Amino acid sequence: MTTTLCRRTDARTLARLHSEHGKALYGFLLGLTFGDRHRAEDLLQETFFRAWKHPEVLESDHASLRPWLYTVGRRLAIDARRARLVRPAEVGPDALDGHAPLADDGTEQAVTVLDVRDALRSLSPQHRAVLVQIYFRGASVCEAARALGVPTGTVKSRTYYALRALREAMPGYGPGPGTAPGAASGPGRRAAA
Repeated sequence: MTTTLCRRTDARTLARLHSEHGKALYGFLLGLTFGDRHRAEDLLQETFFRAWKHPEVLESDHASLRPWLYTVGRRLAIDARRARLVRPAEVGPDALDGHAPLADDGTEQAVTVLDVRDALRSLSPQHRAVLVQIYFRGASVCEAARALGVPTGTVKSRTYYALRALREAMPGYGPGPGTAPGAASGPGRRAAA
């Protein structure tokens, strides 16, 4: 006894369905994803996967399956968009490249940003990740530890060593060794860390 839960659409039927409706469905999904080809391709694949899982739809007496495919594709696009809006923004190691603080003097600030970026790139990925959590996202030590999956003591020590490495990589900024706290070591330079 075969039920629809165990049955799947055969490969020839699925290939015919794809050749008849794939191009039009892809164009429709491309519009729903605002031209994002990768998302549209993922949605197209998921739509045909649903058709493969539900052979009873193919056996219906509808003149065309295109309305069903469009409905499934549209619902998948809506669900994917809702999921992306709920999830926090994904940030990679290059997230610091777009972070440029505003200042009155654009030239000096631009030079400072370039120097900080170069110095951050010289850090290990672990040290850079801690600084991103603590200084760029404003996370507490506990929040950073949870986000990075390490103990709070590790976050504290990595922060210490990362800031020390930044000071060494940026000698013209902030207090140097033997300098009183708060005294700038370079003309017109502000502490970068």
